[in-house]
Amino acid sequence: MSAIASRPARTGAGAEIGRPVDLDLTGAWLVDPSTGREGPAELVVRGGRIDSLAWLEGASGDANERGVVVAPGFTDLHAHFREPGGEAAETIATGLAAAAHGGFTTVCAMPNTTPPIDRAAMVEAGRAAADASGSPVRLLQVGAATAGRAGEQLAPLGELADAGVVGFSDDGSPIQRADLLRHALAYGGMLGLPVIDHPEDLTQTSGAEANDGLVATVLGLRGWPAAAEATAVARDLAILAEVARDVPSARLHLTHLSTAESIDLVRRAKAAGMPVTCDVTPHHLALTDEWLAGARRWAWQALDDHGIPRDPWRDGALESEPYDSALRVNPPLRGAADAHACVVGLADGTVDAVASDHAPHTQVDKAVEFGLARRGIAGIETVLGLLLEAVDAGQPSLLRAIEALTVGPSRVVGDAAGAAPGFAEGAPADLVIFDRSARWTVEAEQLLTRGWGGPLLGRSLSGLVLLTVAGGRLAYEDAEPA
Repeated sequence: MSAIASRPARTGAGAEIGRPVDLDLTGAWLVDPSTGREGPAELVVRGGRIDSLAWLEGASGDANERGVVVAPGFTDLHAHFREPGGEAAETIATGLAAAAHGGFTTVCAMPNTTPPIDRAAMVEAGRAAADASGSPVRLLQVGAATAGRAGEQLAPLGELADAGVVGFSDDGSPIQRADLLRHALAYGGMLGLPVIDHPEDLTQTSGAEANDGLVATVLGLRGWPAAAEATAVARDLAILAEVARDVPSARLHLTHLSTAESIDLVRRAKAAGMPVTCDVTPHHLALTDEWLAGARRWAWQALDDHGIPRDPWRDGALESEPYDSALRVNPPLRGAADAHACVVGLADGTVDAVASDHAPHTQVDKAVEFGLARRGIAGIETVLGLLLEAVDAGQPSLLRAIEALTVGPSRVVGDAAGAAPGFAEGAPADLVIFDRSARWTVEAEQLLTRGWGGPLLGRSLSGLVLLTVAGGRLAYEDAEPA
């Protein structure tokens, strides 16, 4: 084995997806969040299994966290693959390919398809589609919490659990009725599965288009108050506290939180010992509502030295046309102070995971007037790049960022994710190799998703994914020769 300066010895460009992988890596920067350790290491993979791992104590040379990095394969807690019913925007096969390009080896697919995933047969159909794709990336299915996601009665949770779902959610819609949320938490707890809620008070968001604040006011967009999320989070936590007294195994996961108050509510609930977890998206960490006005700076650049949001009109930050419909998401992009709170929550462990909320749409659905555009960003391939931008800005650390993509999500879905992320000798290799020193430009022809457009097109990001290995088999390989 020879030391590597920038790229690993690989299976060869164009190698067959699904083939068992052999690797010899010496001197790459290995990050193992399961042990809390990172540093230069020597890793050997034979026939898809980890043959040996040796940390290089006191090693010197080129290996550092800004070169080639080896990490456990990422787990995405929240992605939309649109199959069945929306295959023009994404299929399970194209979604898994895009996931592998982003470094993900496990993906939790949300149930808001057409029709929704509310029956065992539909879970099995999704699993069959994943098998037929040839991708080794694992597809884990979240089942609908209510029948048809209509919010009127519970879906057959036991049947869905037997079919292998990893949680229950009406994502895209909150579980509005308190009694249904209460019952879902209780039954989910008895089945050993979390309820994943999209926290939104719909009475406050009807007709809303953008975060309620300066940008929405100037652009003439209908405001979406931060209180709509915090109110729902507070209600969910109150119901969880009641249910957990009778069903201690009940678990609540709050998805794509986006406001300072929501993060603080979860922080206090965790301090009180409540069984709650949460995630944030990379776009709520790195982007703000000023992007709707045409700004293109990162969220941390939109705060002055005293933590006060800058006015993009006064400091000349507007460099693009306003009303980019690619930026319409749910929940909406917030102000810089809320984005900062999400970053702090990630850094201090309040936020358990970073989830893509990969939401691909067709050009017909997105290339329209801002308020008419479907909500969502096809972002599973740019998660790592956005997180590394935050790491380079000072928060979180690289180790914490990788933890939020691996160990954190694994804890939320539990045993369904398989073996805990890490590098156990004899286990199938499940890893991603990326080059932090290499920047890549987000271009439509490079992306593997079917989703149209995106706010990061033309943007340069760090963290070029070189190789993704799922369960010992090749899932993605950069086409550039080693």
